[in-house]
Amino acid sequence: MVNSSRSALSVFLRSDAQGTILAETLGRPGEEMTLTDLATRTGVNIATTHREVQRLVTAAVLVERRVGQARLVSANTTHPLFTNMQAIVNQTYGPEPVLRDLFDGTPGVQQAFIYGSWADRRRGVQGPPPQDIDVLAVGELDLPTMLSIRQEAGRRLRREVNIHRVAAEAWANPGEDSFLTTVQSRPLIPLGKEA
Repeated sequence: MVNSSRSALSVFLRSDAQGTILAETLGRPGEEMTLTDLATRTGVNIATTHREVQRLVTAAVLVERRVGQARLVSANTTHPLFTNMQAIVNQTYGPEPVLRDLFDGTPGVQQAFIYGSWADRRRGVQGPPPQDIDVLAVGELDLPTMLSIRQEAGRRLRREVNIHRVAAEAWANPGEDSFLTTVQSRPLIPLGKEA
């Protein structure tokens, strides 16, 4: 569950909750979503989602439309700072939704995680801004698919994305594999449910 604590990914964003909400909305211009869908996608509780969305609508960063009882929100692509805001959000909170979308339903992938410095910052560990994004794919991800995901993620995020593949058995029983034991001991950001 995402809380409203101060962001370790960007001094330009008020909180992790705000960052994740902006990543979902500014990262999908033109897509409308309900507050419940937004809360589910981001892991931000509904009350915090409601407060953050209200602030962003008031600031004209998001626009809303009501359909019956449903409140639909989307990015305000006509905001004069839209492109700049989108770039900041993309570089800070964008990796999680972009990679989640790219790994969703990928054959052979049982689990996928972001690890390393980006995961550390996302979990509140202070430090310098991450230069790249490290991803671990558990299962049998074939090389052409891995390269395609890496290329598309790099294009969308405008930074290097590294994908490390590991067999499910090795992930479940790392034994003396120092890489896997280190990765498992540090913050991990899951990229959706098992595929």
